[in-house]
Amino acid sequence: MSLLATIAAELRAQPPIPVRTDRAEIDRLYRHWRLRVMYAMTTGYALFYFLRKNLSMAAKAITDEFHFSNTQWGVVLSVATIVYAFSKFFSGVVGDRANPRYLLALGLLGSAIVNLFFGFGASLGFFIVLWAINNLFQGAGVPPCVRLLTSWYSPKEIGRAWGMWNASHQIGGAVIAVWAGWLVTHYGWRSAFWVPALVCVVGAFWLLNRLTDSPESMGLPAVEIYREGAPAGSVADVNAPFWGLFKRYILANPDVWLVSIANFFVYIVRIGILDWAPKYLQEAKGFKLSEAGWSLSGFEVAGIFGAYAAGWLSDKVFKGQRGPVSVAFMLFLIVAVAALFAVPRGQVMTMGVVLVALGFFVYGPQMLIAVAAADFATKAAASSAVGLTGLLGYLGASVCGVTTGVLADRFGWDGVLWFYGGSAVIGCALLALTWTSRPQTGTAM
Repeated sequence: MSLLATIAAELRAQPPIPVRTDRAEIDRLYRHWRLRVMYAMTTGYALFYFLRKNLSMAAKAITDEFHFSNTQWGVVLSVATIVYAFSKFFSGVVGDRANPRYLLALGLLGSAIVNLFFGFGASLGFFIVLWAINNLFQGAGVPPCVRLLTSWYSPKEIGRAWGMWNASHQIGGAVIAVWAGWLVTHYGWRSAFWVPALVCVVGAFWLLNRLTDSPESMGLPAVEIYREGAPAGSVADVNAPFWGLFKRYILANPDVWLVSIANFFVYIVRIGILDWAPKYLQEAKGFKLSEAGWSLSGFEVAGIFGAYAAGWLSDKVFKGQRGPVSVAFMLFLIVAVAALFAVPRGQVMTMGVVLVALGFFVYGPQMLIAVAAADFATKAAASSAVGLTGLLGYLGASVCGVTTGVLADRFGWDGVLWFYGGSAVIGCALLALTWTSRPQTGTAM
């Protein structure tokens, strides 16, 4: 077999092998791999954030050095998020048929290499192109994690499992907010790209060692059979023809489209805060860069608890219904955005409390939208469905980037807050339409 053929075979999802018959061995392997997969993909996706949200902490230093306006910097963010949106969608389609071990590791390695080059930048065009390429690799982060989650955790527990994995967003975001802020302050903005990139090169090879593919590829029963005693015929056939699955569970599925469009507006708020909060806090509220970094880390840490609480409530209290919890969180998010208007300049502690509330309530629906899409599309097309939510979400983020810059330049930061608040209201209304929707069951056709 040629080298290219060998590589292609490794990149494809591994086929199932005959199921083991030793129950004790099955139990042991499931315990071992569920834990190992969870900590590896959580750590791995946190590392992706080291290579994406470092830009937020370096933004003011870069724009000050090269005299970029907010509108010009918004173009850097918007172009990158458009690329990320489509990369996440197509990676989602690939993710339903790819080996998640390699997809996640290669995405991280590619992003690390681009970050090394980004640190040598000195022009707006260079920053636009390199950050777009970075986001091309970044789009390969979520889909393999979705495949692993739906392969190793059953429908009755996936809300909580997803909430645990979702902490990777906040862990990575919180650590890089403080770390990159410190690097920029002591060694200049370029170090905020070079140092995390070197760490993530090592992390990519660590992921290759830690991760695996599905239980079936290891001779284990499907998780629905193992955890819930479902009959074998009720498990979606992930090897069915792709286009048939895509039409049935994605294109013709109104619930998937509703949560995906809602994600457009949720991401305006979430990414707006992540990308622009450090600059907003320094310019509008008089914060030092270190104070802005710690405040943003509070937003991220609170999101860990918000996402897990949302998953637990939707699993345990609402028995798999994601809509009611999403709507409740969005209503509180609207209140938290409105509270930003009332925080006086220089009030670090008060602003910290508001950002904690924003993080708690935005990450709940952000996580549940992905879980709901996977529920509605079944295990067979989960990665593609989450890819669609990502596409719409990051199209919203791309609109957010340049729109925030224009509003900040023309109307000040209050105009930006009205934009974020209005987006939260629309997202809440769309999620309300999924209030009674439940996960799909049955065999894929």
